[in-house]
Amino acid sequence: MSGIPEVRAVQQTLSAGRRTLFGITPGSETRTTSIPDAVRRARWIAVDIGASVFGLYLVGPSAERGLLVPCFDSSYPSTAAETRLVAGQGRPGLVKHIRTSSVPLRWSDLDGADTCLGKLDWAVATEPVVEGTAGLAFPVHAEHGQCGLAIFMGSAIALSPAGLFDIHARCFSLFEAVTRIRAVDGLPSISKRELECLRLTANGYTSDEIARLLKLSVHTANQYLTNTTQKLDAVNRMHAVAKALRLGLIE
Repeated sequence: MSGIPEVRAVQQTLSAGRRTLFGITPGSETRTTSIPDAVRRARWIAVDIGASVFGLYLVGPSAERGLLVPCFDSSYPSTAAETRLVAGQGRPGLVKHIRTSSVPLRWSDLDGADTCLGKLDWAVATEPVVEGTAGLAFPVHAEHGQCGLAIFMGSAIALSPAGLFDIHARCFSLFEAVTRIRAVDGLPSISKRELECLRLTANGYTSDEIARLLKLSVHTANQYLTNTTQKLDAVNRMHAVAKALRLGLIE
């Protein structure tokens, strides 16, 4: 990914260490040491650009299904309604863009919304990620081929073309930090069967489908998923998937 021109440009901005509107340098996001800390930093970015909703997502392992797995959002530790809509359906076109480009995306599906999104020439106009919203989506990449998406939505987003570049740099730094977060007390003991159920969940399979594929009862499949959610100290299954991806437990 480092060969993509837009990625190199963002990395150069990180190295330059220019200060943001919120008074922190882009590189400081790499000092994030916990998910709550990452949420606070994402909230700072949202405040800087006037966004009311945000979310950070990992690209799921299945290119065909095109799933985005939530890391966290503006309702953390709960899950925002917008996040459920983003994660609840396959988005192969969007995932393909994330895997192959770092060009930001913009959309507006609000009648008469006073936004500056149309002036951001570097961002590509796209179909709404969530219907009835306006927002920006920043593809982000980290080591070992990990990629994801930082999404900001709101009717009053205000950002200059130069500011767009700086915000993208901060998203890159934040995503890199989040992918490096590890459990302080070591990895929990998770059985092979539990990981199989979690991996299939990451690929978009329902409990019924998982049970059929693994020749289990639906109750047993759900119990395995409940176990992994608890062992990973996650708030729900999708949060467990995101943590397992970050920890390298599943691919």
